[in-house]
Amino acid sequence: MKLLIAYASTEGQTRKIARHVADRLADAGHMVELVGLTDAGDIDLHRFDRVILAASVHLGNYQPEIAHFIEDRAAALNGRKCLFLSVSLAAAGHEAEDWRGLEHIVRDFLDATGWEPDRVAQVAGAYKPSEYDIFRRFVMKRILATRDPHADPGTDKEYTDWPALDALVDGWVAEKPA
Repeated sequence: MKLLIAYASTEGQTRKIARHVADRLADAGHMVELVGLTDAGDIDLHRFDRVILAASVHLGNYQPEIAHFIEDRAAALNGRKCLFLSVSLAAAGHEAEDWRGLEHIVRDFLDATGWEPDRVAQVAGAYKPSEYDIFRRFVMKRILATRDPHADPGTDKEYTDWPALDALVDGWVAEKPA
């Protein structure tokens, strides 16, 4: 199977997730093309059997490059099997209100772009104060205090559940084509 894995990343965790998925699928014998959406340009989606797109939520929005990519290719994306990995720190928590908020963000995004992926998965990201500007560090410290009150707010911490991500991707790839 030939797969495109394209991502938008702000602090690098979504890129790390996309790279992990690409390596896993390549090791399983699939042909994989991994590309950052800022470099996706005129990529021809018809070359791929399936597509995985990944982006992260920051202050309630995804990166603009994923919205532009999807808007320009909604018909081609809707015509093939797609998985959307929505990465956020909120996905590391267990609060029902946070999960409703994440679902609302995804739904608004999909409605705005006209894209209907076969599956959407919420993936826990990372807390990376070493990469934040002063404003983002302030906001993220407040979020971290509610999600993980015992965490050191000055230390980077990864929340991605790698075995759960592997199981999700393996299951999605094993599904029969639409």
